[in-house]
Amino acid sequence: MTAGPARRFGSLDELRAAAPVDLGHSDWVVVDQERIDRFAAATGDDQWIHVDPVRAADGPFGSTIAHGFLVLSLLPVITLDRLLVDRVRMAVNYGLNKVRFPAPVPVDSRLRGRVRVTEVTEVAGGTQVTCLVTVEREGGDRPVCVAESVARFYGEAP
Repeated sequence: MTAGPARRFGSLDELRAAAPVDLGHSDWVVVDQERIDRFAAATGDDQWIHVDPVRAADGPFGSTIAHGFLVLSLLPVITLDRLLVDRVRMAVNYGLNKVRFPAPVPVDSRLRGRVRVTEVTEVAGGTQVTCLVTVEREGGDRPVCVAESVARFYGEAP
């Protein structure tokens, strides 16, 4: 089952007029051991709880778990699955206001995020869009990540 098409706004003005707006759930993303290992290699965070399935089987979670920052790194995929804005020349990740990891992500989990645009404001030279993204694990009873993500959109095209 897929989440359906992203919500497309014809312009930043259209997004601004709709905010705050709940954009629903993204498609599912699988976090397998290969993804975890690649993230560990890219970041240098090769703690056994992430990359050693044998040792992790006897650990507190019974398997390897994804890095919290790996889950956080999925926010662009999740957000772009739900939100598209036409007539924008460039969008950049401006940062995060708040991030929490309330529950672990065991290997082979399926994750999806619920995206809510909470604020759209004018900033010098552009428009700032704040989204609350709540990432859940299929079958889990708590979110695995809750983040307030901030992006800036520049150069609205005519």
